[in-house]
Amino acid sequence: MILDQDGNTSIITQEKATIIELVKKIEALYPKFQKHNIIVQLSSLEKVGLQDIIEFLRLSNTHRASKHSFVIVTNTINANETPDEIVVVPTLKEAYDIIEMDEMERDLGF
Repeated sequence: MILDQDGNTSIITQEKATIIELVKKIEALYPKFQKHNIIVQLSSLEKVGLQDIIEFLRLSNTHRASKHSFVIVTNTINANETPDEIVVVPTLKEAYDIIEMDEMERDLGF
């Protein structure tokens, strides 16, 4: 797991471990970036299935309830197949765009 900071956004990149191990690591380190937007970049993993995405659901719901964005980046799954409660995009640029739109909505009180 590689952790980068870009302003108020934490970017977590997964290269080797399983999705379940990654979710456990994020939950263990959560206090470190709970006040930031989170991007989980899974682009380097060859296969990411719907069940893998669902592993992040509890973490995503908790983070979004605290008025911060949680976005997963992978191009190996159709985003239309994922639950509406979790945001999945194919590129890092789109993840930043989602966060920017979320911040605008929060600023406007939506």
